Amino acid sequence: MRRLATPEDIDTVFSLYMHEKVVPYLGYDPMPLEDFRPIYRQLIEGGDFFVYERGGRIAGFYRAARYTGRVRHVAGLGTLAVDPALHGQGIAMAMVTDAIERLKSDGVKRIELIVESDNAPALRFYDKLGFEREGTLRRFYKRASDAQAIDDHIMALLFD
Repeated sequence: MRRLATPEDIDTVFSLYMHEKVVPYLGYDPMPLEDFRPIYRQLIEGGDFFVYERGGRIAGFYRAARYTGRVRHVAGLGTLAVDPALHGQGIAMAMVTDAIERLKSDGVKRIELIVESDNAPALRFYDKLGFEREGTLRRFYKRASDAQAIDDHIMALLFD
């Protein structure tokens, strides 16, 4: 079940965000909770950051931000993660499929996202859902633990 994230979700979201299998693929390097608070506040204030629950607990989260103006038919999907303890249970598929259907029913004609070039499981996952690679941002993504920046791939899913 999808719902908007609330301030009360911060501890669970933080724990998942900073998980060693998750944090390499999200936008921030590991940090203490106090440093994460303003980031989380900004996420929930946008009104487009969702948690996905299964069995009464947060199983994952994502951000689905619809653009404005001439690109109001486009949404960006990101800040997406599933609890590693729940990998392989179809949660990512359910969560992303739900996001796609909701955005599509709201009139979105294009959903775009960015995937790190070294995140092979995510690249396969989005390929399976019909997202196509549209380009590469060369040496774009730099983790504090890496000597060099890696490439990011821009992917998109289009509707009629």
